[in-house]
Amino acid sequence: MKQALQLKVSQQLTLTPQLQQSIKLLQLSTLDLQAEVDRFLLDNPLLERGDEPHDGEAAPDGADHGAGETQDADGRDDGAGVGELLDWGAGGRQGGDDDYDPMLNVPSQPSLREHLLAQLGEIALSDRDRAVASLLIEELDDDGYLPLDLDELAGNLPLELQLDSDELAVGLKLLQQFDPAGVGARSLAESLQLQLLRRPADEPGRALALDIAREHLELLGARDYAKLKKLLGCHDAALRQAQALISRLNPYPASGYGHGDIHYVIPDIAVRKLRGRWVAELNRSAMPRLRVNRLYERLLADKRGAGELAGPLQEARWLVKNIQQRFDTILKVAEAIVERQQSFFEHGEVAMRPLILRDIADEIGLHESTVSRSTSQKYLLCPRGLFELKYFFGSSLETDGGGECSATAIKAHIRGMIDGEDSAKPLSDSAIADALARRGIQVARRTVAKYREAMQIPAVNLRKAL
Repeated sequence: MKQALQLKVSQQLTLTPQLQQSIKLLQLSTLDLQAEVDRFLLDNPLLERGDEPHDGEAAPDGADHGAGETQDADGRDDGAGVGELLDWGAGGRQGGDDDYDPMLNVPSQPSLREHLLAQLGEIALSDRDRAVASLLIEELDDDGYLPLDLDELAGNLPLELQLDSDELAVGLKLLQQFDPAGVGARSLAESLQLQLLRRPADEPGRALALDIAREHLELLGARDYAKLKKLLGCHDAALRQAQALISRLNPYPASGYGHGDIHYVIPDIAVRKLRGRWVAELNRSAMPRLRVNRLYERLLADKRGAGELAGPLQEARWLVKNIQQRFDTILKVAEAIVERQQSFFEHGEVAMRPLILRDIADEIGLHESTVSRSTSQKYLLCPRGLFELKYFFGSSLETDGGGECSATAIKAHIRGMIDGEDSAKPLSDSAIADALARRGIQVARRTVAKYREAMQIPAVNLRKAL
């Protein structure tokens, strides 16, 4: 054995800090990007928002555009694109406060807990009874149910409270009289019974619906009408009446009440029709307006304080550039998607074309991973609604005519057939496959079943009605 010097040539991919930041910013959602920008503004004294005046001077209109402040060649600001989209409906707000944003002007909803505690405060109770009811309210789940058995709940409480299941049962009886009807139930059957008991005693179908909710809810869910009629001793019309009444009840008593923080989605792209073609535009209001502080730039130019500020200055310039590059990349990907999916924006899901990441990557000269980051948690607003960019990608199946049909379009065909079916004779998966074949789309029965389950549509026997 001996020591020796050797030369070796190898290739290694090294990500510079600037490239690492660019990748990180690209994969963030718009809301996460705003939080990241706020952090940079706190940490870096050379960064400032582009809508703030410079120290000691006022920038003229249209001057010194930072990240997110670009104009068309003709000087027209494209930021109106999303605003136009938000004024489609006749009920849209016209004029008024410039700061009004119909996407964010959502009235706050009280939580179920707040709603129940407000009712509890209107009742004259002893301090102990009020504490028991408050305890039960805190134990409700997000659907308004009490998930724990009263004996189990009593066993989990500290011994010094000296609460037993009987005292909890009294408090639960009180809670179940509150609005919304069905709250505090320990099962779906109990919730439906509580709701039925609130309805007029002489309402047609109420008595039979109560019997079903108490004893035969599983049979109703399985649509076993023959066995139900035999056990209940009723005819088709009475069972149909009871079923219709139960279907109008709410299986989730807490629906309609707030559940903590509201998470908003801000569209990155707006799509509108221009001269007969659907075009993609950036949502300028979602783009952070950043720039480097001119005062610090001048200090560095004069060689004063360069040692302390050179690093932050470079970081600030990188951030402004990377944010602009992020939105440029998203727009480039969105433009390619919109161009490929013109038929969708014109006719809806049934006209969706097959599309994979590689198609877009090859067209615009980017890597597939970059396209994937550009479409994840990025949203597009169009007259048909709000969609994640990933929604426009889907696998393909060949048609009899030699063309291709996307999985999204096939799902739309399946949903349309099921929506228009005779509820007394619903379509089986095989019947749907045959109907698709007549439309030139060859799909196996198991594929229909897979797509139907993905759309959370019940099987044929569960869709059958009297």
